[in-house]
Amino acid sequence: MDLFTGLLSSLGLSGAAGLNAYIPLLVVGLLTRAGVMNLAQPFDLLANPWVLLAVAVVGALDFVGDKIPGVDHVLHLVGGVVNTAAGAVLFASQAGVADVPPALKLALGLVVAGGVHATRAAVRPVATATTGGLGNPVVSAAEDASSLGLSVLAVFAPILAVLGLAGLGVVAYRLWSRVRGWRRRAL
Repeated sequence: MDLFTGLLSSLGLSGAAGLNAYIPLLVVGLLTRAGVMNLAQPFDLLANPWVLLAVAVVGALDFVGDKIPGVDHVLHLVGGVVNTAAGAVLFASQAGVADVPPALKLALGLVVAGGVHATRAAVRPVATATTGGLGNPVVSAAEDASSLGLSVLAVFAPILAVLGLAGLGVVAYRLWSRVRGWRRRAL
């Protein structure tokens, strides 16, 4: 994996972690375990069966809790730390960006995952308010599907993952702009 491809893969995985921390961790761990990917130490720990089991259990709890209005907001507060940390680890784990200093890899992963998570956390209350909480499971499922899609693309077609991440950013910006317009008209 060359530097450019590794950087794109890292961006895609850390962006996916901003949406759901557990899905890209599981994807990377399972693909490493299956021999499709290679992770350098200490990141190869993601393929450990016990680590995979722990991530899967906590991910399942998050998956269910994120569909419940109120609980999802608490999970997003916690996710501010968990998602950004997962994004940093996933960005740093990619061997293709080995020429980049580890501290810079971690920082870039924090910024990408943190930005995606902050956007997600800002949009979710709008979905809750406009649908009375009934839209939360749909929005959560879309976030989970996007995280899975970005994770797989980041490994197998990194440029598509980055384009998908950019597309999600455009959609989020348009939604936010629309809501801001509604608020201005309401005042």
